[in-house]
Amino acid sequence: MSTRTPAKAPQLLVRRLSDRATQGVVACGPLRLRSALGRAGVRACKREGDGATPRGCMALQGVYYNPARTRRPATALPVRAVRPNDGWCDAPDDRNYNRRVCHPYPVSAERLWRTDGLYDLIVVLDYNIKPRVRGFGSAIFLHVARPGFTPTEGCVALKRSDLQKLLARLRPGSSLITAIQKRAS
Repeated sequence: MSTRTPAKAPQLLVRRLSDRATQGVVACGPLRLRSALGRAGVRACKREGDGATPRGCMALQGVYYNPARTRRPATALPVRAVRPNDGWCDAPDDRNYNRRVCHPYPVSAERLWRTDGLYDLIVVLDYNIKPRVRGFGSAIFLHVARPGFTPTEGCVALKRSDLQKLLARLRPGSSLITAIQKRAS
């Protein structure tokens, strides 16, 4: 009979490059990966549309991938293929605020099926999921970065190959912790 305790799920630590930085480093064990952050930096008091990445600890809920643009990722996290009509509601007054919805949808909802590659791989973070508070922010994901790591609308974004490498290490119980200042050298 083994007395070994199971290994703790890997944690992702996001370190901003400075207080107002829109780029950072995601650390997971020995990995150090360049990342893009929200256009308004990182904030503790996140609001819908403010462009900030929320500060805090967020569990990794699951992964969506676009089967027309990439293969199913190798990960122990729950995985689901995105369909062309999938969306994510960002209308604070709607009953499905900050939830997956199907297009056409009668109010504002992001499309998860995109041709620009940003949502080829999406990790849903549990920011403002349970409980949902209207207006506190929606669609906070870990996803593929734009060229040059330009700022996001509040998500954390990585180079596609880095995100794939990271997904292979993650499993249920993993979380992302934002707003840890980069240590002074």
